[in-house]
Amino acid sequence: MRRQTIHLLRTASALGGMSYGIMFTMLDDYRDKYNITESRLGLIVAIGFIVGFLSQTLLAPFADKGFAKRMVLLGLTLEIIGALTMAFGQAFMPLFLGRLLLGLGGGASEPALRRVIILSDPNNMGNNLGLIVSAGVAGFTAGPIVSALTVGTFGLAAPFLIVVALLVLVGIGLLRLHVQEADIANAPKERLAFDLLRIRPLAGAIVIGLALFVMIGTFDSLWSVMMDDMNAPSWVANVGISMFALPMIFLAPRGGRFTQTFGPFRASIIGLSCGAFFLTMYGILPSPYPMLFIGILHGVVDGYTVTGGSAAIALVAPQERLASAQGLYGGLQTLTGGIAAACAGAVYGVIGRATFVVCCVVMLLLIGTGAWMAKDSLSLSGDSLSTDA
Repeated sequence: MRRQTIHLLRTASALGGMSYGIMFTMLDDYRDKYNITESRLGLIVAIGFIVGFLSQTLLAPFADKGFAKRMVLLGLTLEIIGALTMAFGQAFMPLFLGRLLLGLGGGASEPALRRVIILSDPNNMGNNLGLIVSAGVAGFTAGPIVSALTVGTFGLAAPFLIVVALLVLVGIGLLRLHVQEADIANAPKERLAFDLLRIRPLAGAIVIGLALFVMIGTFDSLWSVMMDDMNAPSWVANVGISMFALPMIFLAPRGGRFTQTFGPFRASIIGLSCGAFFLTMYGILPSPYPMLFIGILHGVVDGYTVTGGSAAIALVAPQERLASAQGLYGGLQTLTGGIAAACAGAVYGVIGRATFVVCCVVMLLLIGTGAWMAKDSLSLSGDSLSTDA
């Protein structure tokens, strides 16, 4: 049953990533076909992050009160509606609304999903978090492939409709599945999770993790547009995304075990610092082709370290409020990603590719600040959670 649970949750995460990957690679189509400006494209990307923040911070505590399965199902339902809206939207407002619903759905389900994954097998926390990450990245990578195979023949709606069909099947599977829930009688009384920020190492882990979504928000809102502006063939944009993501698909479970043993704080700091350097390379390299090689290196580093943030939160958060802590972490990350996406779209219109260098500086400032805040916990390893469990 544990294996079946992980498989279904991995599939749900993969489909969420696929819907985003589809939208991400269609931004230039929206610009050219529907005359949507770069700044509005940035807002479409950003709104998903922003409502993801609201849903994760407001709804995650319900997963700690015995409603984890219901929160996952609610998230899937919202993602289905959002994908349908994206499928048939042909102007800024419906596409904006569809992305909003997709972000809301992902935010509702993700903290509950991570709670179930972590507590179902604490000894293999890193590996299981890695499996979830690899599934999400695999879905994101498959999104452009699904788009390439279907849009030309069946139209812009086709890839989103495929996601909808698969989400319905996953939802049916989850309805029949038993999930270990929290004891409602002994559940925490707090309605929100912001009080957890008083835990200094937890706050430090969150600040370090914000650097990841500064990078994601900037990269996601600019990559496709930048490739188009550099007159790169369309396959370069899609292959670049795949070459960045493929290493993470295969390395994330192994990386999860690595971060659990090596220490999630240290893994995050090293991995994100390397990511800041790679991001600078996207901004200064003269041709899109060397960027493909940088993308592979970037994907390898992220594959080994990207689970560090969630694992660090799991180590320093009270176990009875695990979903709340994960929701706070993910919510603040998505809010940061939304702000970064919106700002990157506007800044790119003024200074062009130098936007990536600005992003690098912001990332390094966040990493340094978070490391200082969590300085007494930087050596913690995943063995702590296994022992406590």
